Amino acid sequence: MDIFTFNIVFLYGYNNSAEVIRKFSERNRTMLKKLFPAMAVMTAGLVPCTSVYAIDNTKIGYGQGTATDSKNRPTDALAFNDRFCDYGASAISGDENRIIITFDQGYENGYTEKILDTLKEKNVKAIFFLTGDYAKKETALVKRMIEEGHVLGNHGMKHASLPTLSKKQAEEEIMSLHNYVLNNYGYEMQYFRCPCGEYSEQALETVQKCGYKTLFWSFAYVDWKTDSQPSPDMAVQKLTDSAHGGEILLLHSVSSTNAEILGDVIDNFRQQGFTV
Repeated sequence: MDIFTFNIVFLYGYNNSAEVIRKFSERNRTMLKKLFPAMAVMTAGLVPCTSVYAIDNTKIGYGQGTATDSKNRPTDALAFNDRFCDYGASAISGDENRIIITFDQGYENGYTEKILDTLKEKNVKAIFFLTGDYAKKETALVKRMIEEGHVLGNHGMKHASLPTLSKKQAEEEIMSLHNYVLNNYGYEMQYFRCPCGEYSEQALETVQKCGYKTLFWSFAYVDWKTDSQPSPDMAVQKLTDSAHGGEILLLHSVSSTNAEILGDVIDNFRQQGFTV
């Protein structure tokens, strides 16, 4: 799936995307490939931007919270979209029929290959957010992600919390990895996930000025502790019960539980009527 098609699906939904794509001439496709990277996440907000806030660098730790609306959507994720959409930042998608699966790739723990096998079997495209260390060490896996149509995201060259950096250092944290992936894989990343889940208004502005859209998540659970993994049954139940339209699901590929349950979770999402 190229970035044009991914953004069409992100904006219009899977069921409508084929017809939308068909109507565009090749000339318009070329034009839209240039326009969509700046539009995709900003148009995914579920409520209009109504406020303007002064730029500051106060560090904020993101979390989707536990409160949900009548559609099972976390209200803190919706509030994040409302407040920060002017910066091209999003925590939940506007497509209420779709769930987007994302993985944070801090380091390799031996499970990514199985995860990729499952995604291929289930015909699912995910977003993999790479750190610099991962991009440099795991070339075969990164190449496979690209070859199989997944989207690569930027998770920072050194996984440094942007609010702790100067503007110049933050730009280097983002663009050094951007350029490394572009030069070594021929792939231009367009989505950024803030390392450590920490951000500020200044950080979001810096990400945007670097040509990126910031993606957080609307659901995550404690799956990254490799020596204290959740039981598969509990994890499947938690992920199934928390499913909601527009969900951006954060998973970690270091999790043995995630590698084991991913296929069942995808099946459960689809049984609930969601496109994955």
